[in-house]
Amino acid sequence: MEQRISFITLAVEDVARSRKFYVDGLGWKPMFENDEVIMLPAGEHLMLSLWSIESFTAEIGTAPARGVAPITLAHNCATEKEVDNVLALATSIGADVSPAIRREWGGYSGYFSDPDGFRWEIAVNPGPTGDYVLP
Repeated sequence: MEQRISFITLAVEDVARSRKFYVDGLGWKPMFENDEVIMLPAGEHLMLSLWSIESFTAEIGTAPARGVAPITLAHNCATEKEVDNVLALATSIGADVSPAIRREWGGYSGYFSDPDGFRWEIAVNPGPTGDYVLP
């Protein structure tokens, strides 16, 4: 299997609410959307899919667990000011935000959650930030 991820799919309670957050609030541009799903380009060859819980469950056959998912999604920024600006934007659209701080690992990061509780890390990362080339 080739080492890559093509889609990240999040099961959401309310697709319209997620659209308001990601498209209207954060300014992301959908590639495709209907009442059941919004597909948002999230990088080269990577799509973030926000899928209604009902359609998600019908597709995979099992309802997703509820509560805070034990994962984070990360968005790397070039500067600390950019991190602060993204977190301020998230605050302005009603996200639960943890302010950025300098981390032991050398970076600067904070977090926000989307309407379904999925946590986003917004960071300046001193290490690889997507420019890594697979051998």
